[in-house]
Amino acid sequence: MRHGRRQGSQGVPARCRADRPAGLRPLIHQPSLATIHPATEADRPLADSLHQDCSESNLLLRWGRTRITHRDFTRLLDHCDVWIGLDAEGRPLAMVSAGLVSHEAGVVDLGLQVADAHQRRGIGTLLARHAADHARRSGAHTLTAYLHAANTPMLRLLARLGPAVHTRDGSHLDVRIPLGDIPAGHAPS
Repeated sequence: MRHGRRQGSQGVPARCRADRPAGLRPLIHQPSLATIHPATEADRPLADSLHQDCSESNLLLRWGRTRITHRDFTRLLDHCDVWIGLDAEGRPLAMVSAGLVSHEAGVVDLGLQVADAHQRRGIGTLLARHAADHARRSGAHTLTAYLHAANTPMLRLLARLGPAVHTRDGSHLDVRIPLGDIPAGHAPS
């Protein structure tokens, strides 16, 4: 099959329009990350919209509860640098935070939320790399994430950022990634 574009097909590459088995959905029709926007208190409606696009189980994995309040967002902004990943129309797809939550010198805590419909597309990895690069430029030597041990998608994402040390804490893991081992903007895939 030729990998060019057909006339009159609204710019969709021919390889993306080919007949697919019924169980496969085309990713070309899904919005993709267009910009990473530094969040402020004025972006609370974007954060609310993002959380509405997350299942209760997704929210539970990230926040430890299923209802995220305005106060939660304000507290996140108070303790962290926060960015919202937007699609081309300005809709929120994901949010990442990097901050001194653990209050350990040189250690930056990572928080990440990707809307259910946009997971497993590299958006979370891109935002996590953005946060890691920011932390490194700010002088941090370690990126850490505290997560449920069953959160295998996040564990895979963290492994892409570099060599990690996992410390078990009951049903949770404290994952630490030395930032000096990752060249800025580059990480193993």
